[in-house]
Amino acid sequence: MLSAFRSALTTPDLRKKILFTLGIVAVYRLGANIPSPGVSFPNVQQCIQQVEGGENSGVYSLINLFSGGALLQLSILALGIMPYITASIIVQLLTVVIPRFEQLKKEGQSGQNKLTQYTRYLTIALAVLQATGIVALAVRGVLFQGCSLPVIPDTSVFALAVMVIVMTAGTAVVMWLGEQVTERGIGNGMSLLIFASIAHRIPAEGKNILDNSGGLVFAGVCVFGLAIIASVVFVEQGQRRIPVQYAKRMVGRRMYGGTSTYLPLKVNQAGVIPVIFGSSLLYLPSLIAQLAGGSDGSGWFQQFVQTYLVDQSNWLHIVLYVALIIFFTYFYVGITFNPDERADEMKKFGGFIPGIRPGRPTAEYLNFVLSRITLPGSLYLGIIAVLPNFFLGITGSGQNQNFPFGGTAVLIMVGVGLDTVKQIESQLMQRNYEGFLR
Repeated sequence: MLSAFRSALTTPDLRKKILFTLGIVAVYRLGANIPSPGVSFPNVQQCIQQVEGGENSGVYSLINLFSGGALLQLSILALGIMPYITASIIVQLLTVVIPRFEQLKKEGQSGQNKLTQYTRYLTIALAVLQATGIVALAVRGVLFQGCSLPVIPDTSVFALAVMVIVMTAGTAVVMWLGEQVTERGIGNGMSLLIFASIAHRIPAEGKNILDNSGGLVFAGVCVFGLAIIASVVFVEQGQRRIPVQYAKRMVGRRMYGGTSTYLPLKVNQAGVIPVIFGSSLLYLPSLIAQLAGGSDGSGWFQQFVQTYLVDQSNWLHIVLYVALIIFFTYFYVGITFNPDERADEMKKFGGFIPGIRPGRPTAEYLNFVLSRITLPGSLYLGIIAVLPNFFLGITGSGQNQNFPFGGTAVLIMVGVGLDTVKQIESQLMQRNYEGFLR
């Protein structure tokens, strides 16, 4: 491992890509700590310290996780990369519903460029909506429940409009930074920015556990976290390899085909998308309750949401969360992997699964295998996502969904880390160096 890192840093072009990526991440983290114009930075810091649960409470905790804590600080990059993620998911889902999008997806690079352009436009629109909602919650005093300090002293229309414009522009800058990393750096730029946002919070979370629960609990959490990471790596690497053979065919005087390969079906085919969908849907009632009833918690609907949906250690919250993750796992896998299309492609190029006839029987077999794999994959996502809920009382973290070694955070960090290591390894192998994995 260390020799591979040394080889990567001693290769001039690869070292340049790594340093460029680190520079972009540093710029992103710097922008996440610059407050937006019109925000009282001292009051914001006091409110974060006063409110129990700190920056991990509230309906926007998922966005705050992806922005690396920049959301509740109301910085210029407060929205982070979340609008782009939401826009990408929406465009991907629309490719199944809208025939025009499906046609663009099949056109290759030109169609993909058009879909990317639509994603950028939708990202800006979603950024405007989210920035407006965050500013409105901050003005009404709902963003920091229990803190009466004015985080935005000037509530004029012009000042609020400037804040919304600055936050929207910050989202555009984050999107551009991510694309630059993808083109000129190492790994997927958007994923690496999310990785940096989550990773920088781990030391603070660890210190919080150490201060509140002592060294013994902190050591237990570290051991438990390493076990979770090892388990996630094991499952993320797991796949069902379906053998595929291609028949020999003559084209002119040359013979093509006759090769054997396999079709890999991952155990976790949906990635972290079902967890994001489930978290967002569970936060929707809380957002409606806060916007409708304010922060006093009066009314039966507000009390029900506060008791059963906001409290993450409640059994109803856990059951709903797992059920939503299982549902969205099947839903997302069903729209992203089409067995009929795969069977037609294999039949078109002369491929077949040994013992299975090409065409419809192949599609039925792929659908059968995929449904059998999706169930343990969805249960695995649900277990990892709700693990933090069982340790809230032990660690003394309050309503802290962003437990350092569980849920959305560990799934994203492990997935991005594996993908980045594989990309560095592939570039090292092109230069005849040994990779990370032996």
